[in-house]
Amino acid sequence: MQVTTYGLDLAKRVMQLHWVNLETGEIHRKQLKRRALLEFFANRQPGIVAMEACGSAHYWGRELRKLGHEVRLIAAQFVRPFVKTNKNDAADAAAIWEAVQRPDMRFVAVKSEEQQSVLSLHRMREQLIKMRTMQVNQIRGLLYEFGADLPQGRQRGLKEVPDALADLEKSISPMLRDTVRQQLKRLEEMDKDIADIEKRLTLWKKGQEAVTRLMAIPGVGLLTATAIIATVGDMKSFRSGREFAAFLGLVPRQSGTGGKVRLLGISKRGDTYLRTLLTHGARAVVNFQIKNRNPWIDKLLSRRPHNVVVVAQSNKMARTIWALLVKNTEYVANHARNAAAL
Repeated sequence: MQVTTYGLDLAKRVMQLHWVNLETGEIHRKQLKRRALLEFFANRQPGIVAMEACGSAHYWGRELRKLGHEVRLIAAQFVRPFVKTNKNDAADAAAIWEAVQRPDMRFVAVKSEEQQSVLSLHRMREQLIKMRTMQVNQIRGLLYEFGADLPQGRQRGLKEVPDALADLEKSISPMLRDTVRQQLKRLEEMDKDIADIEKRLTLWKKGQEAVTRLMAIPGVGLLTATAIIATVGDMKSFRSGREFAAFLGLVPRQSGTGGKVRLLGISKRGDTYLRTLLTHGARAVVNFQIKNRNPWIDKLLSRRPHNVVVVAQSNKMARTIWALLVKNTEYVANHARNAAAL
């Protein structure tokens, strides 16, 4: 039995719909207000609803699934090549309808409310850290203009600010001293907010067995493990560990023609936040293993720059994460060497 495929272009208030009547071949285009969207699909036979993976797409995906429809989310860059002539809502909906029917198209999994809640905590924490870093750098720069040279590092630098203000008591005005002290209190509040978010993530981790298994991997901590579980959901949507690493942008870009392919730097596509967390964790692993003599890392460092080895380690970590979640196994240190010894 054939089902109708719909291309839905989401917007804040007015949605654009595109579909083809299977019996007559007639093309339908329809605009729907936000409040009328669910009512329209509730009165239609279950079909395939395709949308771009953009703002509110996961919410609408969950709601449409409740009505019995199959939802497929497509990354925006995969829809763009199918837009004909001028870009408008109708053209976008038709492009989505066209893209979803390609046999090799890749789709984005619809996130649950719990997943989106955890990712929201990560986004708020990330923003707080950016604001904190900006505030610390501003204080450092302003006091430097009056001759204060604060030591490097956020904690060491902030620890020296009160002494610097005391030393500069005759050089700077009282209004500036009072304002800097207010900024220091604001930084303390930011630290508290960041710590509260991390406590909530820790509490959520206790009910997630997969997060605990991922944290056994060297270089994978609370933030990385919870972000991966909340972002990916079902890891089986990736066919291999390399595909998951490619999703994170940890594989080389390719440029070639005539059968000759050149491998360039990493693509940096996909999820920037996850890639950053994995890279930071990999850097810690590489720096630790330099002192403890890991043969694999030593061999890479002998012929590649340090940052290239860090990316290779993060790629290896991504593949390990994929294997643990897909095969539902525990992390075993030196697994390859143990298997070879047997």
